[in-house]
Amino acid sequence: MIQFQQLSKQFKKVQVLKNINLNINAGSRVALVGSNGAGKTTMIRCLLGEYNYDGHVSVDGLKPRDHRQQVLKRVGFVPQLPPPLKMPVGQLINFSASVCDADPDRMIHVAERLGLNVNEISSRPFLKLSGGQKQKLLISIALGRDTDILIMDEPAANLDPEARHIFFQLLAEKPEHTIMLISSHRLDEVASLVNRVIEMDQGKVVLDDHVEDLVELTSTLYCRLNLLKAEPAFAKSIKDWGFVDMAEGKVWEGVVAGPDRLRFLGVLSRYAGLIASIQMNDEEVSHHV
Repeated sequence: MIQFQQLSKQFKKVQVLKNINLNINAGSRVALVGSNGAGKTTMIRCLLGEYNYDGHVSVDGLKPRDHRQQVLKRVGFVPQLPPPLKMPVGQLINFSASVCDADPDRMIHVAERLGLNVNEISSRPFLKLSGGQKQKLLISIALGRDTDILIMDEPAANLDPEARHIFFQLLAEKPEHTIMLISSHRLDEVASLVNRVIEMDQGKVVLDDHVEDLVELTSTLYCRLNLLKAEPAFAKSIKDWGFVDMAEGKVWEGVVAGPDRLRFLGVLSRYAGLIASIQMNDEEVSHHV
């Protein structure tokens, strides 16, 4: 169990966290949402033992500041902003594995599933990678080891739809007792992944709601879109999702990861006046027209 009791944090004269009280039990998948500056990242940094604070934070009774090594061995962490590391990719993987007694080959395997060829970039400095490559590597390091707590700050922000689908599958493979704390400033990015939503605003918890139904993380949806007319801007956007043009830009077919359905519909909403009809079905029961 993770516990926050009367957690407060101040930077100079700015009160960033204001008496946070939360209990997060084993098996919880929590969306930590709120606008930039709401206090989400600061709360995560307190949990990781990086800050001094007022109040109490514990992981199964252990204080992260006092037992940092013990706590961090149980935690897989994906930061929002990649660190500016000059270390070559291969060396970074080996170093990360050695710190937590993990197998570097498992991290490499996860990276390859996400579409990242580690052999090709092994000697390249981490900071020279693209945003997507950095994100895939950080996810691989976090998920390529045995942990029972996953803390992820905007984890899929730089991933393409195909890599996001693999990312969801990797999360589904974690044991049921794993705690997942997923921070995002947009609920639609993470709503389908979680069974609890905690919203923060100006350093306070303003909503703590449990979600009854989880979308199956490995599910996929077949989608067919009929447009009133062909539109180059729409074509470019939908091709990024792997959709195929079936009729001169007016009919598109493709597959969307189940947990990405809200995000996908958000993209379609930008072209609402262009869309004549949408067909979405579970892929395994659909009859691809």
